[in-house]
Formats: sequence, structure tokens, C-alpha cells
Amino acid sequence: MRKIEYFGIVGGDKRQLETALSIQKDGYNVNICGFENANFKIKDLKQDTLNNVISKSEGIILPLPVTRNGTSLNAPFSNSEILLNNEFFELLKDKKVFCGMAEILYKSDLPYNKNNIYDYFNREEFTVENAVPTAEGAIEIAMREYSGTINGSKCLVTGYGRIGKILAKFLTGLGADVTVSARKKEDEAWIKLQGYHFANTNNLPEIQFDIIFNTIPSTIFNARTLAKTAANAVLIDLASAPYGVDYNAAKRLGINAIKAPSLPGKVAPKTAGEIIKNTIYNIIEEEL
Repeated sequence: MRKIEYFGIVGGDKRQLETALSIQKDGYNVNICGFENANFKIKDLKQDTLNNVISKSEGIILPLPVTRNGTSLNAPFSNSEILLNNEFFELLKDKKVFCGMAEILYKSDLPYNKNNIYDYFNREEFTVENAVPTAEGAIEIAMREYSGTINGSKCLVTGYGRIGKILAKFLTGLGADVTVSARKKEDEAWIKLQGYHFANTNNLPEIQFDIIFNTIPSTIFNARTLAKTAANAVLIDLASAPYGVDYNAAKRLGINAIKAPSLPGKVAPKTAGEIIKNTIYNIIEEEL
């Protein structure tokens, strides 16, 4: 794959740094920007100004998510805000831009050019591979926060998408009593076939669980649902915004509800960076 020789990585977290290192090891030229405060393998990478990084590069890799507030780049290690404005998108106009959750841009009034933006987050291979470190990270949190063992615990997984499937499998392997919720009849059939207990997401049973993992980005756990399922549970919310828990209600009820999006970047940045890199390579091979 030699369609792009020079990559610029602008903003992001440890995942993007690992992506940069991995691409560089493959023999490509890599420059980074927006990592001035990162104390993480930074010595092995070339840092430069925003203008220089973008001007030297053919392909630009932006974070996942590309922005958290709709006005500036998601760049937690940057010394200063990198604004998503006319000047920024003018720099990108002749570049191939790879980013995560580009729909945030598409819903905004930002002056982006959709034709040169490729969203690696929407690729099936990315979401499937990313589900594994997400599930492992969620179980790590459960082991830390729950006073008992996973083995023998009553676990609820809401949602039977990619993450839900892997979580249910991992939890069963650890000896948990696993209930999985879904809405679709086809998911119900698969859940029962795998040997899990089934629950309808729209009407969760009045059972008190020990550990709950939510993967649905909608308020599944309102005050009533929290009271009937999670009064003594550790509730780990893996969903992206708008999340799946009424956190005010959880606090009022004294429930340990943990907001845990973007786990791969926190618990397995090296693996997450490799997944981003490989997905971008696939896009370049197939679409450029």
C-alpha cells in the first residue's frame, strides 16, 4: 500500500499516538500535532506545528470522536484548542482525511468538505475488532468495582450488538449467570440459542442484578428501571452520548453508575491504535 506516503496525525488520545507509531514502523513518514502534553512514547515521533503537519502530509488522521463539543478538535494533550473553523478546513481541502464519528461534523454548520472525509468508525471491521478491548475493559471495571466475583454473579447486558455479543460470551466464560436484553425477535432467538437468559429491553424484568453493562445510547435506565434492576448493582454504561443512564436518578438512589465510553483508548491503546491503522489501510486500498 503506497497510495499515501506521508501521514499527519492531528489531535486525539493514546490511540492516535499508537496509530502513529504503528504506521511509522510500517515505513511511512509520520508527523504529529496536538500532543505537547503527552508523556507517552512521544520521543519516537516527530512533532510540528498544525500548518506544517498538514502541509507535509497527504493523509490526515483525526481523532475518535473527531470533536466532543462541535467547535474544536478532540485533542486532550494539546497545549491549546485546535478550532474547527474556516482556516482549519481550508488547510484540509486537498487532503485525504480519516476520522472517527464524522457524523458530528455532518450535523454541524462547520465548513467541512464531505468528499474528502473517510470515517473509520463506521467500518464494520473496526467496530467488530474494537468490541473486544471494550468488553475486556468493561469486565476490568466490574472486577474492580464489584465486591464479589464475576463467577456466580447475576449479570445483565442490555443490547445484543457487537459489544453485547462479546461481553455475554466473556461473562459466561467467567462463570456469570448472564441475561441479555434486546428488542428484535431475531436477537431473542440468538440469545436463547447461546444459552443466555433473555429479557425485552422495553420491559426489563424486576430482578436485582449484581452487575449491569449497558451498550445502548438511549436512556434505558430511568429512575423506575434503576430501582427494579440496579438497586445494589454496579452499572457500567458503555454507550456513547446521550448514554443509557439517568445519572441524576442513579445518584439519588445511591447506585454506583459508571460512565465508561471509549474504553479501548483507556485500557488497550496499543490494540486500539492498530485497529485504527488497519482500518485506514483498508479504506485506502478500497476507496482511494
